[in-house]
Amino acid sequence: MTRKLGAFTAWLAAGLFTFAPVAFALEGQPENWQMGLQPAGDERMADIIGLHTFVLYIITIICLFVLGLLVWIVMRFNANANPTPSETTHNTVLEVLWTVIPVAILVAIAIPSFRLLYFEDVIPPADMTIKAIGKQWYWTYEYPDNGNFTFDSLGLSDRVAANQMEPRLLGTNNHVFVPVGKTVRLITTGADVIHSWAIPSFGVKIDAVPGKINQSWFKADHEGKFYGECSELCGARHAFMPIEVEVVSQERFDQWVMEAKTKFASAGAPTRVATEQ
Repeated sequence: MTRKLGAFTAWLAAGLFTFAPVAFALEGQPENWQMGLQPAGDERMADIIGLHTFVLYIITIICLFVLGLLVWIVMRFNANANPTPSETTHNTVLEVLWTVIPVAILVAIAIPSFRLLYFEDVIPPADMTIKAIGKQWYWTYEYPDNGNFTFDSLGLSDRVAANQMEPRLLGTNNHVFVPVGKTVRLITTGADVIHSWAIPSFGVKIDAVPGKINQSWFKADHEGKFYGECSELCGARHAFMPIEVEVVSQERFDQWVMEAKTKFASAGAPTRVATEQ
């Protein structure tokens, strides 16, 4: 019985420890039946995944230890195996251990947690700034450091998304471009109700509140497309307010900026028809 229990515990531990928080995840977007977090697109998200995995391992060890302890107690101290129970009421060593060990575990979790919170909150010197304005139900972006142009970003219809090979409910007609390896300062606000600008692969989730300026940052470490959504319930079409960020080389970004200055120079107010174009 003891060997079978040990084998089962080892199998369970192996299964849990080999579970990676980014297993089976697509680059920059969610996937059907995905288990865990999306792959990191910058250092912030890599640290988030690392802390998540670290805490998961600690919880797994604690759960397996408690499970094993309970099984051992049931087998060792049941009425048949132990007809004469012990009358011990205090054990100084045990009481010290069950006080010191949890404190040590909490300290081990707290140190990287506070470091990560500080790392996320303090914005390093930025290479560029983007302003995201949440509206019902689309985003308006401003590039004050690169020509001060403005454009609106609306979600694509299912037909257009399929034609453009974009993921459903995540693709946009005009998406954000940023250069790879550059620190982007993100400023958010809301034009009507509270929205939330979120890109899971960047570890960014910042509210866009009317009458208030919030800020965050990210620094993409490789090129590609990264998707997100408004993460604050903002109205009837909340589910149709996607975010798409394309990370490109500096040369491609400079080219896009030149094109955007012309393209969005006389851009009119967005409508739902724009998503069908």
